[in-house]
Amino acid sequence: MPAKMAMIFGASNILWMMFAASQAFTIETSPESRVLAQIGDSISLTCSTAGCESPSFSWRTQIDSPLNAKVRNEGAKSTLTIDPVSFENEHSYLCTATCGSRKEEKEIQVDVYSFPKDPEIHFGGLLEVGKPITVKCLVPDVYPFDRLEMELLKGDSHMKTQEFLEDMDKKSLETKSLEVTFTSTIEDIGKAFICRAKLHITETDSEESSPKERETNKELQVYISPKNTAVSVHPSTRLLEGDSVTMTCSSEGLPTPEIVWSKKLDNGNLQLLSGNATLTLIAMKMEDSGTYVCEGVNQIGRNRKEVELIVQEKPFTVDVFPGHQVAAQLGDSLVLTCSVTDCESPSFSWRTQGDGPLSGMVRSERTESTVTLSSVSFESEDQYLCTVMCGQRKVEKEIQVELYSFPQDPEIEMSGLLVSGDPVTVSCKVPFVYPFDHLEIEIHKGETLMVNKHFSEKMDIKSLKNKSLEITFTPTNEDIGKVLVCQAKLHIGAMESEPKQRQSTQTLYVNVAPTDMTVLVNPSSILEEGSSVNMTCTSSGLPAPKIQWSRQLSNGDLQPLSENATLTLISTKMEDSGIYVCEGINQAGISRKKVELTIQVTPKDIQLTAFPSKSVKEGDMVVISCTCENVPETWIILKKKTETGDTVLKSIDGAYTIHKVQLEDAGVYECESKNKVGSELRSLTLDVKGRENNKDYFSPELLVLYCTFSLIIPAAGMIIYFARKANMKGSYSLVEAQKSKV
Repeated sequence: MPAKMAMIFGASNILWMMFAASQAFTIETSPESRVLAQIGDSISLTCSTAGCESPSFSWRTQIDSPLNAKVRNEGAKSTLTIDPVSFENEHSYLCTATCGSRKEEKEIQVDVYSFPKDPEIHFGGLLEVGKPITVKCLVPDVYPFDRLEMELLKGDSHMKTQEFLEDMDKKSLETKSLEVTFTSTIEDIGKAFICRAKLHITETDSEESSPKERETNKELQVYISPKNTAVSVHPSTRLLEGDSVTMTCSSEGLPTPEIVWSKKLDNGNLQLLSGNATLTLIAMKMEDSGTYVCEGVNQIGRNRKEVELIVQEKPFTVDVFPGHQVAAQLGDSLVLTCSVTDCESPSFSWRTQGDGPLSGMVRSERTESTVTLSSVSFESEDQYLCTVMCGQRKVEKEIQVELYSFPQDPEIEMSGLLVSGDPVTVSCKVPFVYPFDHLEIEIHKGETLMVNKHFSEKMDIKSLKNKSLEITFTPTNEDIGKVLVCQAKLHIGAMESEPKQRQSTQTLYVNVAPTDMTVLVNPSSILEEGSSVNMTCTSSGLPAPKIQWSRQLSNGDLQPLSENATLTLISTKMEDSGIYVCEGINQAGISRKKVELTIQVTPKDIQLTAFPSKSVKEGDMVVISCTCENVPETWIILKKKTETGDTVLKSIDGAYTIHKVQLEDAGVYECESKNKVGSELRSLTLDVKGRENNKDYFSPELLVLYCTFSLIIPAAGMIIYFARKANMKGSYSLVEAQKSKV
């Protein structure tokens, strides 16, 4: 028997498994394919499956944009909740369900609309018989407005209809209106204006679905001044502190009077309290005692009724300090105080809103209790509640502690030296700030705002952050002396009427590279040897450029001479000639100016010689040679003094050769060496002795002497010439010097 039961049981299990497996895997959505949702409402899209014990779900939009919704999966059902609905939710949402290797997908189209309020009817003034008046019907915050139809009726009479068929540029909420002007008559009394708005959108795709419709009626009024104003008070006109009272006022008139509640002040003026027929005052205080005035008011008059309220003192009160909301800086100490009046032996207890441990020390003494937070930390940010018991009566007060960190002034940093015309990056850093999503940084240059930023990014965790703002600008000369201001504001919130503020300033010292280099040479750049010269160099720039005088060497290098603006050379020499360089130097750059100095000298050390001697015999060869020290641009002129005048001799490099000297060659020879600066003279007397019998005489010794001198004299002249050219750049020009005889 047991064996049969086991066989029956096993067979039933197998049949059940085959039945379950035979069921198809299906997916259903609710709503089925389309849903119409009003902007600001909440909707839920449900996706459920059948034929699978543990399906997995995923949701996405048709265009793979963000869901802007929350997903919740429970067993064989997944729910997508959109709260609130916005323009971003107008999509086709796809639910994908997977069961092992099987996959099903179904979509739900979400269309949004906005039609939240009934139309509003507005009159252009008082409704007076016989005078035209404009009636306007407004439909606020409607979308899509191109499907809106508005109709205005007076009683059963149709006045105007309008459809708003213009194209929509973008998705937005619009307020649409319909106006009509009419002249009222006595028959209009008691009639009503009807503004009817239809938004032609449907919940389903069926053509039989009717559009959404809203309607507002406004009755035409005649005017009767308010009267019979009455007030009912509940529970009584005599109250205790902390009690509540409700006063309801009514007044007759046409149109129905508006009710205005006021309180009469000591000076007789009225303090407006409410525009409702019912005035409710809660947690009454003694200062709430006084005369309350209800007035029925319409366009043509008013009527009042006064009520005297008396509020009596309650046994005890509780106060908290510094207040119900306090902002505390991280690291500071904070004392929260709870004090009681009119209770001799109160008992105190403190707790946080989240019932977490108190991070401070509690001390209670008589009618006061304090919580001291010696060093405020992130854990201190909470709502602290002080509970006071006085007998059987209980009062609880709260203090909201919010934290911030703003310990230092901003730090201004520059990416480099400020040079006019060169871009520079300015950085303003605010260190150790919290909460940084309330931080605003501004950078000003003088009175001009250069850049500002609100750090609104989301904070993942509570922590201190360094935040900075950068801007790159090109300084100019006009920026010199201006002040760069970095201003940081921490917007604490409702606790502080003004944001906490810190700022740092830095005066702009703009550097200008040296320019306008000038060199003044006094007396001149061309001087005589032995003279003095002053060379003064000036340059403009910021900071004032440093002056550096150098001399340019033959290889192009500069030899530093002086750091004074004026370079003075005393008793100049010919070797002082050359190129002098003035440099203007500051942090922004270098500028140069060159001047060439030329030192001229007069000829000197002239030597006039006769070779082989000043005394020769007739027929001998003699060379008269004139030389001077190597002086540039020097001319040498050889002359023979005669009774009839001076004869300029043709010489080669200052040498004049007489191959066969005659008696008439005897006499005074003069050499003049001159240049642009001056001249110098030398002379010698050549003595020529005659031979016996007046015969030509030529000895072998004389021949040798002649040949020797014919070689030596040109060589010596060439040596003198090239030496003069190489060292002093001088020259002789005797040919040009042969002018007229003096």
